[in-house]
Amino acid sequence: MSSRHAIVPRGLNATRSSLSQGRFGRMFRNLAPAKFGSNDANNVANLSALADKMIAGFDGPKDGPDAEESGIPSLYTYFGQFIDHDITFDPVSSLTKQQDPDGLVDFRTPSLDLDNLYGRGPNDQPYMYDGIKFRLGEKLTGAGVADASDLPRFKGRALIGDPRNDENSIVSQFQALMLRFHNRMVDDNDSLSFEEVQQRVRFHYQYVVLNDFLPRIVHASVLDALKTAGQYDRGKLAYYHWKTFPFMPVEFSVAAYRLGHSMIRPGYRLNDADNMLLQIFPDPNNPDHNALTGFRAMGPGRAMDWGRFIDLDSRAYGVEDDDTNPDNKRRLQFAYRIDASLVDPLRKLPPEVASNPSSLALRNLERSWRLGLPSGQAVARAMNLTPLTDDQIIIGKAVDEPGAGDPQTKIANIANGVFAGNCPLWAYILAEARQFQIAVTIPASGAPAGGINTPQLGPVGGRIVAEVFLGMMFGDNSSVLSLDPQWAPVTGANFALKDLVAYALGQGDPLH
Repeated sequence: MSSRHAIVPRGLNATRSSLSQGRFGRMFRNLAPAKFGSNDANNVANLSALADKMIAGFDGPKDGPDAEESGIPSLYTYFGQFIDHDITFDPVSSLTKQQDPDGLVDFRTPSLDLDNLYGRGPNDQPYMYDGIKFRLGEKLTGAGVADASDLPRFKGRALIGDPRNDENSIVSQFQALMLRFHNRMVDDNDSLSFEEVQQRVRFHYQYVVLNDFLPRIVHASVLDALKTAGQYDRGKLAYYHWKTFPFMPVEFSVAAYRLGHSMIRPGYRLNDADNMLLQIFPDPNNPDHNALTGFRAMGPGRAMDWGRFIDLDSRAYGVEDDDTNPDNKRRLQFAYRIDASLVDPLRKLPPEVASNPSSLALRNLERSWRLGLPSGQAVARAMNLTPLTDDQIIIGKAVDEPGAGDPQTKIANIANGVFAGNCPLWAYILAEARQFQIAVTIPASGAPAGGINTPQLGPVGGRIVAEVFLGMMFGDNSSVLSLDPQWAPVTGANFALKDLVAYALGQGDPLH
């Protein structure tokens, strides 16, 4: 859930011209930057030691249940990435010099307005549209998948509102679903203008963000503190405020909202075919050109069975460590737990994705340090919270029963104690989630009766994420929270991401 790729800055959505380009800034401007060494070289060396501990040992993709799985279906990882591309775009990618967050420009409108889907609209970008409907790409084939299409492309490159939504196969195909969601909304509301349909699509999307996505990743105690009589209350926002134009807090974009990096699996199965269990990146020692890397057409046989990513239907939970079990091959795949551990493929990103450094963990840590973020403990104290103790900040997988391959390292034992009482904000937020676990009932037959322990963002990380989302919506005069805070889809208040996907696939009742 991060904006890593530099693209040519684009104009604002034609229907949202009242919003200026946003800027990056700070939520906690008076806190001192955290330092982890006496000079630049020592800072980088110590952060490198922490980054190494934050990457798990190699564990290839597999079909069966996994101890690292949470109770969150895996599509939420990439829905989070889609949201990120809607609200943030940092065009400055260099890590070679000190950077001032107040000087970074966010060329995304910092609003949940789907400008990554709509671009500048059909008048400015007619090549994306067929009338007021989106153009779809080539039909896709895939074992057990009846109806799928790729993104529209020219010489392999996607013709979409934000090129970053083609950076991996899963987010690209979710973008394709959103094109279809809009098109079906047009069909179901044929008397409405483009702008009216667009508003309905945005309302459904924002409703899912507020009522499904946030409760999945943020602990209920944090969200409840932002409500009055069960409704989100702008008066409860304590840390994210802006006067004229919204800004993107670096505490959010560089730390708290990078929770999704820990949720990524080593790979995913797309459909029934034997060769469709794919790694997220090609293995440098055994190159696999069928990896899930993006910026290319999906290719033959790669249509996605969405029931493997979101609970569209009821499937068997599967059996751990049984490769012969047929249920494993069709099961719903779950996101990995939010914890201070990333899967091994993120240790060394492919050179076409990132380099210098190529470790995603080190990139996040070094970026935070160079932008002068405070420590997690300092932010907790600024929120009038008791910070986690060093013993509570565990670097490693938050599995229920850690084994020999699941090291659990206390933060104070890394880099000769430089992180004692001084944990980088991103690592702190991930470790905090371990202290705020809930048992989630799995939407699968044969799942553990007591549910799956699922870490959620706590009072530091969750509060930052929730306040930014709510602050953007309260500050946007055309959002669902501003125009109609009591609004709910016509199909009912339980409308969730799975219903958005089902509707895009042509299932379920019309939406008006």
